[in-house]
Amino acid sequence: MALSLTMKALTIDHSAPGHLALTAVADPEPAAHQALVQVHSFSLNSGEVHYVIPGGEAGTVPGWDAAGVVVQAATDGSGPAAGTPVVTVGADGAWAELRAVDTHLIGTAPEGADLGPISTLPVAAGTALRVLHRIGPILGRRILVTGAGGGVGRFTLQLAARGGAHVTAVTSDPAKADALRALGAHEIVTDLAALQHLEPVHGVVELVGGAHMVAAHGALAEHGVLVAAGHIAGDSEQFPHGAFFGSGHHHNRQIATYFLLDDTAGLGADLTWLAALTARGELDPQVALRTDWTQAALAAAELAARRVPGKAVLDVR
Repeated sequence: MALSLTMKALTIDHSAPGHLALTAVADPEPAAHQALVQVHSFSLNSGEVHYVIPGGEAGTVPGWDAAGVVVQAATDGSGPAAGTPVVTVGADGAWAELRAVDTHLIGTAPEGADLGPISTLPVAAGTALRVLHRIGPILGRRILVTGAGGGVGRFTLQLAARGGAHVTAVTSDPAKADALRALGAHEIVTDLAALQHLEPVHGVVELVGGAHMVAAHGALAEHGVLVAAGHIAGDSEQFPHGAFFGSGHHHNRQIATYFLLDDTAGLGADLTWLAALTARGELDPQVALRTDWTQAALAAAELAARRVPGKAVLDVR
């Protein structure tokens, strides 16, 4: 696509259905350390549909994840050359025909790969991968994943199983059990009370918050690590008396928090690796909804209502 004075983008418009409007806006002006990317596809995330769209500043272009092709390389010489297929992440600007992206937030995609599924990777798979890194070595260890049926959870199951972990998936929906086993879960838990009877786990990827976080913390083994990377329950955590006593197998357990956009060093290399896995069919993004970007408001509403059993992808046409 030739560069132009104006491009189309989805912008926040609180008077429009779904708070989104497809409008003409000025082309982004990349800084020296940024590449200009023609967006082919972008994916939606839970945080965007629950918080960014309804609460965003009018006229802004939202969006974290996008995949496309570099049309102008960074002038400082960093990052991929023009013509390279890429996957990108940033705090905003993904839902547009063109996106200016810091080069350290760009991963390259294999030539000829379908960029739709690859657009799902940055926030969900990037978070899953880096939270597992935060837990530490997982080969032969026990990993618990709460909110396992969501976007981050599904990637976490696959990556943890690939890394040699024994994986326990926590879901509130028993109907998802077979699908989660197919992604790598060895055990399925649908009742939080059952966590107290599990063999203690070495790591927890906690994506729900509230009672799930409390129960998952109770399942940690000595020296275990719980990483809180999601809060979909919207509830506070109330730990019982004794939860932080250091006796028995409770000794030296840790709770950490995680947010991808505050941990971007080396992220481009991680996205490149994840894109290659996806292109080879070794990582399944679980795309459950794919449509034209003119249907963004509808797709966001479906995702917010939890009627999308996987990732939602929108193609820019």
